[in-house]
Amino acid sequence: MIEQLKRISLFAALPPEALKSVASIVRERRYAKGRLIFVEGEPGDGIFLLQEGRIKLTRQTPDGREHILHYVNPGEVFAEIVLFDGGTYPATAEVVEDARVGVILNPDFDDLIVKHPELALAMLRIMSRRLRTAQEKVMSLALHDVTRRLVAAILTLAEDHGQPEGNGLRINFNITNQDLGNLIGASRESVNRTLGELRQAGAIEIDRQQIIVRDRKRLLRYL
Repeated sequence: MIEQLKRISLFAALPPEALKSVASIVRERRYAKGRLIFVEGEPGDGIFLLQEGRIKLTRQTPDGREHILHYVNPGEVFAEIVLFDGGTYPATAEVVEDARVGVILNPDFDDLIVKHPELALAMLRIMSRRLRTAQEKVMSLALHDVTRRLVAAILTLAEDHGQPEGNGLRINFNITNQDLGNLIGASRESVNRTLGELRQAGAIEIDRQQIIVRDRKRLLRYL
């Protein structure tokens, strides 16, 4: 468990004794693809650490549509907001690849922060990055057309989840055109059309449900 915790960004800088304290309070759970870990509006009782797999965080819009906030990679924490306000989960967490997740209940994490206050600073840095990303996304939705929003999303996904492949970068998980629409606030039809244009331009390739960035410089011209 200690070696696994070292790969979690929140705990990477902790000394060995502190990591032992963390390991003693982590509860490990496994979830199959398609399972919901928690649902928006449920009481928030703990912070989650993704060790293996991939998680999709979503919110429901007032008209009932799904909006994708973020795809969680191994090594990331999620649902951290409930540590500070004790409220409900602000999003739904769905497993998109079989996952192994560590859970630390709020009272246990409170005790941990008292002993290791550097964790509070690390958590604030994580939350600040998430807030900045959310603000940039709101501005993009307000000011940019579908093409620019989709290209920006593809570049971000490639940066966060990409694996080198030949002369390109493969986003190494399946993502449907509807998912992309839910991510950028556009219809599936608009996404279909724009992806076709990007493929014709030689900027991307689509292999089943995975996108391969073939020409990053060409993509950047759309921004």
